[in-house]
Amino acid sequence: MRSDWRAKLLSALQFFAILFFISFILTSSFILFFQGIDINEKAIRLSAVVTFGNAVFIAFLLWLADRIRRKYTVERPVRRISDGLKRMTDGDLRERITPFADPLGSNQYNVIIENINKMADELSGVETLRTDFVSNVSHEMKTPLAVIQNYAALLRSPELSEEDRFEYAKAISDTTKQLASLITNILKLNKLENQQIFPETSSFDLGEQICECLLAFESEWERKNIDIETDIEDGLIVNADAELLSVVWSNLFSNAIKFTDEGGKVTVKVGRRNGRAAVSVSDTGCGIDSKTGKHIFDKFYQGDTSHAAKGNGLGLALVKRIIDITDGEISVSSELGKGSTFTVMLRSADDVKKNDP
Repeated sequence: MRSDWRAKLLSALQFFAILFFISFILTSSFILFFQGIDINEKAIRLSAVVTFGNAVFIAFLLWLADRIRRKYTVERPVRRISDGLKRMTDGDLRERITPFADPLGSNQYNVIIENINKMADELSGVETLRTDFVSNVSHEMKTPLAVIQNYAALLRSPELSEEDRFEYAKAISDTTKQLASLITNILKLNKLENQQIFPETSSFDLGEQICECLLAFESEWERKNIDIETDIEDGLIVNADAELLSVVWSNLFSNAIKFTDEGGKVTVKVGRRNGRAAVSVSDTGCGIDSKTGKHIFDKFYQGDTSHAAKGNGLGLALVKRIIDITDGEISVSSELGKGSTFTVMLRSADDVKKNDP
């Protein structure tokens, strides 16, 4: 109601402003035209009344023309945009605003509409990702919690043998580690995606870091009798965030060992390639099909459900995000049933010096 009252008041003020302007122009013209002409006072008074009437009529025509112009060039586009935005803010992210017919391409409101529709597309995608993320997190947490609950219930049995008790306790411990890893990766990925973690660049020996991270998995590769082959160049210095990159290597080594069968082989190579530092991690595991390869870095994506229990689908998403913010590149080549090779390209210290004067 208040906005309608203000609109009417503004319209009236516009009319009087136009009337004042037209009256001023006509009065000035009248004075200049009749200056020096001997006309009786009665004729002047009559002409003044007619002139004022003409001024009111012309002012009304101009005001009406301006109202019609504003209705079709301002009010109608604004109302369409406002209605569309209201539906979007009410939660209908499928809403799109229809642009106006503009053969000359001069309607600037279409530019606003185009940008709003682009924003709606982005928000719709984000909402879909958020929904999928919540759904996947819930699913990923339910599975280990159900395992823990089941084994905990079995442990309460008084007839349980010591061997079974030890096995069930180990299963609970392993599942708890898996759940802790999931939560840790979720928190890290959330901080990275919300730019709450900023890389702290320093110079360090990449080969030494690779060896340290690889040795952390020694017990796992020995348990599976996996052959580890390395070809690591000495003295390869990089400028990057060492802590973040250690997360990358840990995830790549963990995946390589997880998906390699007993008696298989994991190969790690570190060297220079095209002036950059290159790290490749190869395995003789199950491999990745072409469909899965396109989504391998998506959150929670697990193309082969038979191996879903080996991971939570967040590790490679975390790796990709870290590589992106450290100005690196990561690629994967794989053949189903023959293994996979992940290759990471980083800027070496020499390359940084050449390109960053």
